[in-house]
Amino acid sequence: MASSNAASSLAEAQDARRWDWLPAIGTWKYHALLLALGILLLGPLAGVTASYMNFSLGFFIGGQVLAGILGSTVTYGYGAEGKHAANYIQTAAASVASLSAMGVLVQAMVWMGLPQPPVWQLILYFLCIGMFAAGLGMLYTPILVDRMQLTFPSGLAVANILRALTDPVLLKRSVNKLGSGIGIGIVTGLAGPKIALLNVIEFSASTFGAGMVVGARIGIPAIWGGLISWALVPFFVSIGWLQPGDPFRKITFLIALGTIMGAAIIDVSLVLWEAYKRLRGATAPAAEAPDWKRVNSRKLLLWVAAWGAGIVLSGHLVLGQPIAFLLIAIALVFVFAMVNGISVGISDSNPISSAFVVSVVIMAVLGLKDPIVGLMAASIVLISTSTAGDMQQDRSTGWRLGTNRLMQFRYQVAGILMGAIMGIVFAKLFMASYPVLLQDQTLMKAAEQPANWSSAMTYKFVGVLRSLTQPQPGQIPAIWVGVAIGFAIQLARKLIKRAAGYRRFVASGKAGFATDFAIDCFVLPSPYALSFGGFVNLNTSGWFAAGGVVTSAFSTLVKPKPVPGAAVPEDMSSTSLFGGGLIAGDALAALAIGITSLLATLLAK
Repeated sequence: MASSNAASSLAEAQDARRWDWLPAIGTWKYHALLLALGILLLGPLAGVTASYMNFSLGFFIGGQVLAGILGSTVTYGYGAEGKHAANYIQTAAASVASLSAMGVLVQAMVWMGLPQPPVWQLILYFLCIGMFAAGLGMLYTPILVDRMQLTFPSGLAVANILRALTDPVLLKRSVNKLGSGIGIGIVTGLAGPKIALLNVIEFSASTFGAGMVVGARIGIPAIWGGLISWALVPFFVSIGWLQPGDPFRKITFLIALGTIMGAAIIDVSLVLWEAYKRLRGATAPAAEAPDWKRVNSRKLLLWVAAWGAGIVLSGHLVLGQPIAFLLIAIALVFVFAMVNGISVGISDSNPISSAFVVSVVIMAVLGLKDPIVGLMAASIVLISTSTAGDMQQDRSTGWRLGTNRLMQFRYQVAGILMGAIMGIVFAKLFMASYPVLLQDQTLMKAAEQPANWSSAMTYKFVGVLRSLTQPQPGQIPAIWVGVAIGFAIQLARKLIKRAAGYRRFVASGKAGFATDFAIDCFVLPSPYALSFGGFVNLNTSGWFAAGGVVTSAFSTLVKPKPVPGAAVPEDMSSTSLFGGGLIAGDALAALAIGITSLLATLLAK
């Protein structure tokens, strides 16, 4: 009976095709079309954007939103079912983009004068790491997406965009909010480099939009964390953790990463305890997962083990790196894939460069002295946290849409294969097109720094690798301070919010609501949200908080009018649509700037 219903649903979906030339859903031609769009067209486009941003700024916007919008122009022809097709496309394209941005690792080798392995060796190494991370990310999905149900702002933005662009009813209701957000995001993204005011205030449409998606209870703690970090600068200077004139995040990013780790200890322990109770029969067995959620955990474990072995074999036998540090890096991935995944789910920020730096610091404590070993080993953590973070964003979108997880995994694998190649190709292309990228900025004076190519991520990598021979004070203590802070705050939050009396008080009226709001925003804010202020500069966390305040104020003051017969998902609010549009518009602007800049240089030659 179930199979009959499934076949009937598939037939109805195929009959709903608006354009006859589209292949039938589920056929090999259908998947061939989606793969071609994802890894041959939209993936490289998003990859150019990510690579350009990482070389020029030191961070990049993931390819999910960009590929979701562009992919929907084709999958619109499938009707409402096109949201799944577009989700498959953006899953593959995002993986290409994520690995394309990893070319900064090659740039770090150039800056430090380290020998560059042959291209095929780097591609093989990147491929093994990406495949390993994809499997690990899928293993963590039940915790981060299903159990914790984190927001994943970009994942929510993609889900809303795909819902709207593939369903005429939702498109009609959403087009003004989504379209205006995209328009503003494009305009500010394109105008930002040319308008002095926007540069001074460091306005970012995507940051403001992410704040609108998560709300004030996440946004306010972010700026609170930034203000605390800024206020502590004199203290950090007095104890030698910072030098006069250093930005606070030069040390607070370590504290922030430790804060996430401390809070994660509490949350992961609770998840493991509940799993233990289920195994012992203390609670009722979990309900059987629907078909779209089902994956084979045993095969996933074998996948992770096989590609983990591939990392060690390619790293040792091909690249000549010591096995011990390769194994240490793989072990660290199991920690940071969880920690960074939580950060992405809360604030849309994936601190991959921080994970790289902390990994080098930890390995230095364990005896690491060679910069090339540090670079190659920490690359495992960098690429894995980036890929696993994409995995969680994509699965959060799929969780909202009901997209088949196993099929998403296959599309991500295809994207990783292409991304491992494009990461090296784009690195060679950009450095050949822009010789300024070959210059070691860590040796330049402030006045000598190139204006449009800050390469902040590379700068951070080279700085920590050079510290292997010139250790920096306070690095390990800063991490432990963060762990203690995160653990203490999260423990206190769990004890308070699980108390029946407190829950009754919160539900009793305005006084309870205001008290709970104050606790979440100021007194005991989420450590994950608080940590965001330590990773970025003050203006960035300020715009993130501003977006959250706007959303919460709008939700409190403006009550939406119910529309009879309109089946609108609960998380598809006006503010989340507008905020998602801002993220999408900023991504489109970055794509335009990246392609234009690269083409202009190539044509000039």
